[in-house]
Amino acid sequence: MERILKYFPELTDIQIKQFEALGPLYEEWNSKINVISRKDIDNLYLHHVLHSLAIAKFIQFKPGTKIIDLGTGGGFPGIPLAILFPECQFTLVDSINKKITVVNAVAEALELQNVTAKTGRVEELKTKFDFVVTRAVAKIDKLLPWSRKVIKDNHLNLYPNGLIALKGDLTEELKLIPKFEYKEKEHILRYFNDPYFEEKYVLYVQG
Repeated sequence: MERILKYFPELTDIQIKQFEALGPLYEEWNSKINVISRKDIDNLYLHHVLHSLAIAKFIQFKPGTKIIDLGTGGGFPGIPLAILFPECQFTLVDSINKKITVVNAVAEALELQNVTAKTGRVEELKTKFDFVVTRAVAKIDKLLPWSRKVIKDNHLNLYPNGLIALKGDLTEELKLIPKFEYKEKEHILRYFNDPYFEEKYVLYVQG
């Protein structure tokens, strides 16, 4: 939690309480439904919460922005971003129902009114969004066509609508993006000074 406050010092009292509650909530739920590896639960705030919040260092979503977290797993990056951007709407989707059970329980416990969680696949969605966010779901050549099915045409934010993916080594994946596609990558170590992020990136591809 100290790391969160270090990099996000302007959190409200409500947001601080919500972030503080994440640890106990995920420990409790992870003992019932394994959505985070047992050895990793002790590193929840660094490996999952702060990692998710790297997207908030890349872009400050404007109020009213609609974001879909594709393959959310236990709620990352969607839940931390929903805490940070209470005036944005987040839809968290995963094909595994037990993971969505955890997401719903966490969102309800935190009283997050801006989170909707659904079991399913992106191909089944009819709603459109400004941004797709995702972490450790698939390679970029699969993520891009999935994302473009649900990205809106009209733009609200500084960056045009598109895909924002948390990625590891991008050497090979960047080759999968056509040269004419507009993209940016940011080394997360620029945002958070911790060795864990040495080979972690935010990758943006315009929709």
